Amino acid sequence: MRLIILGAGGFGRTVADLAAQSGRYETISFLDDGSNAPDVIGKCVDFANFKDDATEMLPALGNNELRLMLGQRIEAAGIKLATIVHGTAYVSPTAVVMPGSIILPKAVVNTSCVIKRSCLINIGAMIDHGTVIEEGCHICVGAIVKAENRIPRLTKIEAGQVIENRQYPL
Repeated sequence: MRLIILGAGGFGRTVADLAAQSGRYETISFLDDGSNAPDVIGKCVDFANFKDDATEMLPALGNNELRLMLGQRIEAAGIKLATIVHGTAYVSPTAVVMPGSIILPKAVVNTSCVIKRSCLINIGAMIDHGTVIEEGCHICVGAIVKAENRIPRLTKIEAGQVIENRQYPL
């Protein structure tokens, strides 16, 4: 299996590191509009040219809206959108993590949570039971989302921020 990451910046490199650790991909390369690194094989707009049955793609961009939009375009083109979950993250067996999402080391996604498409759950973030993280959200390093919240689409919860129980009611 091949992974193509859209975005070769710091976050893209982090995603490549996580993907390599998973052992799931034989090759990992990038599409990027501003890099000439040897592992950059084209521009982001060219993603459809790399479509085949053995390729997954994943936008790795900090801009929530752009990450979500590119994920939607990838899927609309019939290309499989990857999901990356680091081995040290805890994801409850009752949780749902949708395509395009990335869960970094030491993050927790607890019982009956739903992580919708193209979300980023960063290092050490905690999502407590019964919470829904809508599409394109970024839960930053060490942020805590307590139980039974519905975090709105494209929201960024800043590093260390604590969202109280039902602050964003289901």
